Amino acid sequence: MASNIANKMGEALPPKIMDLLRRIGDHANARGYKAFIVGGIVRDIILGVKNIDLDIVIEGDAIKLGEELAKELDAKIVTHKMFGTCTVTMKDALKIDLATARKEKYAHPAALPMVEFSSLKNDLSRRDFTINAMAASINGKDFGRLIDLFGGRRDLAKGIIRLMHDKSFIDDPTRIFRAVRFESRPGFSIEPKTLRLAKAAVKKGMFAKLSKYRVKNEIALIEKESGCCRAFDRLDDIGAGIIKPFKL
Repeated sequence: MASNIANKMGEALPPKIMDLLRRIGDHANARGYKAFIVGGIVRDIILGVKNIDLDIVIEGDAIKLGEELAKELDAKIVTHKMFGTCTVTMKDALKIDLATARKEKYAHPAALPMVEFSSLKNDLSRRDFTINAMAASINGKDFGRLIDLFGGRRDLAKGIIRLMHDKSFIDDPTRIFRAVRFESRPGFSIEPKTLRLAKAAVKKGMFAKLSKYRVKNEIALIEKESGCCRAFDRLDDIGAGIIKPFKL
């Protein structure tokens, strides 16, 4: 169902951020590109939760657009041409992450992905959970149009954490940490099939394929949650005993 969340964006985001998104949309229009906010920021706008982590996907050349934006704003830019991404940092330290729409392949389980430029649909389909696989257009007259191809808004309304595809935890076991982190928040629960897949991935020893750095980083993020005890209980429930030596 077509939906527009422009009003919710205006309620959740400061005027400065709204102006910035419209500027980026204008730059995209001028080049014939399509620009979208994606992932967590869209989820939190719908929930009415403050989030100014600006993750933007471009159907077009994100680096060229980022260079134009950095010049206009007199901001710094760091580019990663191999991945088609860049980060624009403004003088007030606000960061804008721009990425060319892409799809990913994994050479082996738990490996870092290989990137191939693609469409928004493919970009969203590579994400972890349905609630994080939504986007909203920031192009001109299209501003605020919600793109929800995988039932993310429905799952968000029900508080359901649902994996995007069955091999997702095998491709990237850190998604198990993210699942329990989201579940630790009030009103959320991991749906049964996703939980079974998490337990199966742990049983296959997928955590052992992760570097200590990646595990520590995920544990640190969990510990910042007010419901972290619930998250650690869930990790124990799915058999993730490997995390115990990393608890701070």
